[in-house]
Amino acid sequence: MERILTGDRPTGKLHLGHYIGSLKNRLKLQDSYEVFILVADLHSLTTKSDTKDIKENIKNLIIDQLAVGIDPEKVSFCLQSAIPEDTELAVIFSMLVSKSRLERIPTLKDVLRDLKIDNPSLGLLSYPVLMAADILMIKSNLVPVGKDQASHVELTREIAEKFNTIYGDVFPLPESLIPEELGTLPGIDGKAKMSKSLDNAIYLSDDTKAVTDKVMKMYTDPTRIKPTDPGHIEGNPVFVYLDQFCSHEEKSKVSEYKDKYKQGKVGDVEVKKYLIEVLERFLEPIRKKRVELLAQDNLVEEILTEGTAKARKEAQTTLTQVRKAIGLL
Repeated sequence: MERILTGDRPTGKLHLGHYIGSLKNRLKLQDSYEVFILVADLHSLTTKSDTKDIKENIKNLIIDQLAVGIDPEKVSFCLQSAIPEDTELAVIFSMLVSKSRLERIPTLKDVLRDLKIDNPSLGLLSYPVLMAADILMIKSNLVPVGKDQASHVELTREIAEKFNTIYGDVFPLPESLIPEELGTLPGIDGKAKMSKSLDNAIYLSDDTKAVTDKVMKMYTDPTRIKPTDPGHIEGNPVFVYLDQFCSHEEKSKVSEYKDKYKQGKVGDVEVKKYLIEVLERFLEPIRKKRVELLAQDNLVEEILTEGTAKARKEAQTTLTQVRKAIGLL
């Protein structure tokens, strides 16, 4: 069975954008691959030094995934900082990569630009190398990523290939796994991406009132002044959400609303109220599951302990092979 490594930084509760962008895909992958889900707590330090919430964030990160159906019997959740072999591999890999190569990573450029960082820390600059170690420590064959993250997998392949060329074959060359449906969900403010930092997200853990308040404030069509004005559905977050979260049985009703909206025969309020119904049908089972999971003492700790032990065993084997190949043993 082919092996997959995916993961997240523990920065808080997960939202609908995470579900569309990664969780929905993980639900499919867990039945066909050996999946490791990395809780990348060391990566979270690259842009945030305040760690007071990190334990709670880790708990929410795992609880939210379990609540949508990720099965710890099928996947291995592992804690990055509890696998010292990962960081040792990153040090070794850093000897194979130039500073100028890292500076060409598109997502690193984006982070520096978005956060207005002129003088990045060594950890931030080299985080793609640690990411390569995350992937290669368990000899992952596939890495689920969006198109914007494919450059990280390409760097990982370069590192693996260079190591193999210099020291002998140790690593497989991992491939990016980019599902066709993987995408981003716009924020409720109409911004291109739902994001915690932009405060434009609907969370998987939001209660009915929070969902209602957020949907009723949602950005729609700025060119539409009156409910009788013809409206645009392209790029309209309300209809994007309806397309993503309506059931198969609800698709005909969504199509009907689209036609009416374009003709100026339905107002934003009515469509938003229907979206609230759709989201509530999706979120209510998740909320219920979260309550059940949170009532289980030490659940997250037990899941992490078991998954981390499995990942670390693989990493120890890999590091031993690396050390022998280099001549450090």
